[in-house]
Amino acid sequence: MPTANFYIDGFNLQYGSLNDRWPQYKWLNLQSFCEDLASGRTVKRIRYFTAPVKDSPRGPDIAEQQQVYLRALATLPKVSIHYGLFVVREVRMPLTNNPTAENPAIVRVTRTEEKRTDVNLATSLLLDCFDNDCDELIVISNDSDLIAPITAARRRLGKVVGVISPQPAKQRSRALAQAASWSYRTINRRHFANNQFPQQLTDANGVFVKPASW
Repeated sequence: MPTANFYIDGFNLQYGSLNDRWPQYKWLNLQSFCEDLASGRTVKRIRYFTAPVKDSPRGPDIAEQQQVYLRALATLPKVSIHYGLFVVREVRMPLTNNPTAENPAIVRVTRTEEKRTDVNLATSLLLDCFDNDCDELIVISNDSDLIAPITAARRRLGKVVGVISPQPAKQRSRALAQAASWSYRTINRRHFANNQFPQQLTDANGVFVKPASW
């Protein structure tokens, strides 16, 4: 049976499938989730790419919720977590419908940006190709910035690379899908519903539970 590594863009999965579409399934067991998606392949490792978030007025508990979820992921033997940065900064920007070009209306906004995730994912994918770590590589993302490393893995390194979009089918990146060896249009709801952690988990530090607001 061929082996497969999964490369998961955490924020892309979060915003593409979980936050608005199926928020009841945020307590997702990524190992059984990927094994469900593997379709006859043996899952060797799962690389999850994310960044530590910060609380905000709209999400006063999101940092704690994320830490609980990452603690749950750490109980899974095939999952490794790779961190980027989450940057919050205040910037000045012009309004879209400005009254005049000569005297545009400027507003101060809070911008959140995730840094390094796509680069970290691309680097890990290519390093695993160089090491011949698996037979097939599967990317869960809709980020077209990953076209270049996927194309290099296929054309220069001879690897099979699949792409699974977490976005609704109408919003998926066609260019990213075309760069891959194969692609799913989107992930089915049942993949989330059937692969949830139990409400209570135990690790070396003791017992912990799913965040109450999830």
